[in-house]
Amino acid sequence: AAMVQKYQSPVRVYKHPFELIMAAYERRFPTCPLIPMFVASDIVNEYRSEDGAVHVIERRCKLDIDAPRLLKKIAGVDYVYFVQKNSLNRRERTLHIEAYNETFSNRVIINEHCSYTVHPDNEDWTCFEQSASLDIKSFFGFESTVEKIAMKQYTSNIKKGKEIIEYYLKQLEEEGITFVPRWTPPVACKLESSASHPRRPVSPAINIPDSATKEGLNNKEILNTSSSPSEPTAGTPDDKLDADYIKRYLGDLTPMQESCLIRLRQWLQETHKGKIPKDEHILRFLRARDFNIDKAREILCQSLTWRKQHQVDYILDTWNPPQVLQDYYAGGWHHHDKDGRPLYVLRLGQMDTKGLVRALGEEALLRYVLSINEEGLRRCEENTKVFGRPISSWTCLVDLEGLNMRHLWRPGVKALLRIIEVVEANYPETLGRLLILRAPRVFPVLWTLVSPFIDDNTRKKFLIYAGNDYQGPGGLLDYIDKEIIPDFLGGECMCEVPEGGLVPKSLYRTAEELENDDIKLWTETIYQSASVFKGAPHEVLIQIVDASSVITWDFDVCKGDIVFNIFHSKRAPQPPKKDSLGAHSITSPGGNNVQLIDKVWQLGRDYSMVESPLICKEGESVQGSHVTRWPGFYILQWKFHSMPACATTNLPRVDDVLASLQVSSHKCKVMYYTEVIGSEDFRGSMTSLESSHSGFSQLSAATTSSSQSHSSSMISR
Repeated sequence: AAMVQKYQSPVRVYKHPFELIMAAYERRFPTCPLIPMFVASDIVNEYRSEDGAVHVIERRCKLDIDAPRLLKKIAGVDYVYFVQKNSLNRRERTLHIEAYNETFSNRVIINEHCSYTVHPDNEDWTCFEQSASLDIKSFFGFESTVEKIAMKQYTSNIKKGKEIIEYYLKQLEEEGITFVPRWTPPVACKLESSASHPRRPVSPAINIPDSATKEGLNNKEILNTSSSPSEPTAGTPDDKLDADYIKRYLGDLTPMQESCLIRLRQWLQETHKGKIPKDEHILRFLRARDFNIDKAREILCQSLTWRKQHQVDYILDTWNPPQVLQDYYAGGWHHHDKDGRPLYVLRLGQMDTKGLVRALGEEALLRYVLSINEEGLRRCEENTKVFGRPISSWTCLVDLEGLNMRHLWRPGVKALLRIIEVVEANYPETLGRLLILRAPRVFPVLWTLVSPFIDDNTRKKFLIYAGNDYQGPGGLLDYIDKEIIPDFLGGECMCEVPEGGLVPKSLYRTAEELENDDIKLWTETIYQSASVFKGAPHEVLIQIVDASSVITWDFDVCKGDIVFNIFHSKRAPQPPKKDSLGAHSITSPGGNNVQLIDKVWQLGRDYSMVESPLICKEGESVQGSHVTRWPGFYILQWKFHSMPACATTNLPRVDDVLASLQVSSHKCKVMYYTEVIGSEDFRGSMTSLESSHSGFSQLSAATTSSSQSHSSSMISR
């Protein structure tokens, strides 16, 4: 099977002018002592423009790849040849490099693009970027070995690239060269040539003064390449990540890890309409899946949908925890540990978990824990600024003094497990260390219940101390400064964390109140979720009385790819069959599945399509609207399109497994919200609505064929 590996570098900024960097770069040819595998290079083609602004060189490079002798023997080659084409444009101050392999080009396809350009914010700095792809079609059964060798060689070369430029810059400096003048158009020959070559005025840029062209070109480039006007990241051109920023704010990443981050981030910018998470948060999801980009993308998309559904982005600003929590939840933030990580102290043994669940219900407790995690993310960001190095996780100190059988109350443990599950899924890699102190004899029982729900990576970060062991060697002082050890642990620091205690029974709520409240919180979101199966779309009926109303929709595709349609019918469809409601109860709260369009209805006779079908990919958010032309019944339909590539990677949860036993595994999930706006309430023109929403307004013209195939598939269903 073919394997395609892709690489995309961050932007590397050299604080030197383009011309000086070029002088350094040219010194690596024909050979370079810093790259021993680069044995020789010959110029095969060369072109210079008449005015000397453009210089293109094509070289054939001979490489001695560091590969096992056996492999070289099987392959029957000692050297590998690459073709490298360098196009230098002195007027625009750009160098574009393209390279591909000549050896084994029918078995392995390697393509590389590099560019040196002027920094958009400082014309005396130079930016470098590179991207590459490796596609191994076949290699005598040694495909994965070749892939490993190629990746290893490639990443070591990426690291070397910077050293090489710096080495030659230093060499130039030693020779007294610290400035190379910019290219200027030859003046004298301009007049003659315009007479003898009447074609000349085709490029009027020559007549514009040098500085103006440069400005113009760069601004144009910036406009073309910058993606949506999202919030700019710290000092990066065109919202790209630069290498120094990564090192300062995100940490030491290998070239392949940087590449995964950049590619996942780019994918989000292109497909995700909502708020894009911060770079350090995207990185957490990559780390949680060992930088497997498909698996990380899947859990990240699920988490983004979840954040939107539960309005998590607004929790810190808009949610006020009930007084019971403020009084009886024995946890709080307390300075930071020796590594600069925010420190959270939880006196679990003093906390009446049973009382809190009885007084509040699971949902409010979960929401509180989420607000703590959101605050944790904020504190990590803050500490990264304060300590001058990346801090992406926090330390949690859990004091179990006072833990008893009351803590093993089943609903309490169930609430805890659910909270752990939600936190694991949405705040991966945020727990730097967990210190469990004063673990009593009942602790192992609780631990056996809880530990299966905790990710292996996370479990490695747990340190458990029984009794007073934490005061001994290897104890608390190794992780936390003496000055901030809390008073209740024998330290001298006043700790503001509430002491917990029993929640008065007068604050308990009845079972009915709790039930209703939990249900209310599940539906607190305005979105509804639906499941879509192969052969069983989900359909929503909207009755329109007044023609020229506006139907609006907003949905997220949480899983799978779907086709979205909107139909009109003069007669009402029959209410959904009993069985689809039955299915609803199986998958709830995972979503319902309702079919309204009767099997005997024919498209074009009983109902008609009023918008072209829209294919929506996993992870997309779609908003759109339709201005109704007739009264009657409109049906919004989400239909199965194709199975996502990475649906099988996530570990199944028990209830998902049960649900999937009852239905086929071809399952997509959608979260949607629809609203009808009366034309008179609708401020602004209809067209502004049509154009501002992504959705049907931007569809291609190729709708006729799809609507035909569509109608036939409708009948066959």
